[in-house]
Amino acid sequence: QVQLVESGGGSVQAGGSLRLSCVASGRTFSISRMGWFRQAPGKEREFVAVINWSAGFVDYADFVKGRFLISRDSAKNTLYLQMNSLKPEGTTVYYCATQSGYGGSRRDYDYWGQGTQVTVSS
Repeated sequence: QVQLVESGGGSVQAGGSLRLSCVASGRTFSISRMGWFRQAPGKEREFVAVINWSAGFVDYADFVKGRFLISRDSAKNTLYLQMNSLKPEGTTVYYCATQSGYGGSRRDYDYWGQGTQVTVSS
């Protein structure tokens, strides 16, 4: 199993920045991709960004392109999400997740963190 712990959430004004972190432990050798998702109350969990753990290839949801940056520190088993130019609609819980494959669906992720709240005020 892989355990994931997110941190870095908080409250920020619109236009501000936050950096989320996600530390992985356990069977980290099985990780192929790590991603960030977010879920607002009453809505489905949606994809934000993903990174291939070894090669570093990244992909983003259209609504964060140019504002968010996903990165990782393999030596520390840590995933990051630098969020800039935050908008009020970004007030959600952010989750990190891992998968041992390379699937593009939320269902392809095997392990999830507990989530970290991000609140963006206008």
